Amino acid sequence: MKLKEKLNSLNDVEFLENENLTSYTTFKLNSEGDLLKIKSIEALQKTLSILNAENKSYLIVGWGANQILPAKCEEFIIYLELPFDSQILQSVKDEYLIPASLGINYLTAHAVKFGLKGWEVFTGIPASFGGAIYMNAGTNLGEIGSLVKKVQLITPEGKLREEVISSESFSYRKNNFVKPGEVIVSAVITHLGLDETIPQKIRDYLEYRKKTQPLSTKNCGCVFKNPLKELPAGKLIDLLQLKGVGVGDLRISPRHGNFMENSGKASWDQFQSLVNLINFEMDHFYGIEFELEVKIPYH
Repeated sequence: MKLKEKLNSLNDVEFLENENLTSYTTFKLNSEGDLLKIKSIEALQKTLSILNAENKSYLIVGWGANQILPAKCEEFIIYLELPFDSQILQSVKDEYLIPASLGINYLTAHAVKFGLKGWEVFTGIPASFGGAIYMNAGTNLGEIGSLVKKVQLITPEGKLREEVISSESFSYRKNNFVKPGEVIVSAVITHLGLDETIPQKIRDYLEYRKKTQPLSTKNCGCVFKNPLKELPAGKLIDLLQLKGVGVGDLRISPRHGNFMENSGKASWDQFQSLVNLINFEMDHFYGIEFELEVKIPYH
């Protein structure tokens, strides 16, 4: 049986060949490739087992907020639509088992409703729960990794694996436990108690993000990691007076130097050109080369 037939025969799997993938990232660079929409853990296990046996590579796309896809994806693109019982967020619990495909915004709404201390750290982050864990997403209030207790993953062979989180599990904007080919499917998250000031703290931080970041444009969030905590990448780019500089339909945001905005139909090549320009200027004036925060296949 051919690979296409094997994938099409699976329950809870939708296989779309040569699909337009532009809408699967918030940056919306032109992109296409083979897409697999997967709606259950069991279906993911079977899918990964098949792809592994066929020696086919794949990439997980959550909300696509910190990801960039090339014009033509060589890898299979996997998009998870795992089931979620909304009753879980109807009351306060000590711990929550959350599927990877749920949006972080649902957790923020829960924190606002009940005042969950600690959950303000991921305020305004446009990500799926699994994506946020994978990159240890955070703000200047903290990082999500500090709240995660356990993570369930599927191995390339289709086996379920559980990772108990320790102080060594996360570092700045990355995890240290997801092995090549593994896919996060769910995790247990806790909180630090209840605090009546949390709802206002979240609302204030959301307002701050709206004022300082181009949230309404097509972007991929922060493009570069901060070289040092006291040296934000956006500030360094601002000092070089690069805000507003562009290549084609792509430009550095006039509002925040570490954001790029797609004003039309920007391409992968335009992104690479703008990254190279920024790094050339950074190296010339400061002797610094930025490390990308946004995730890119084959990079």
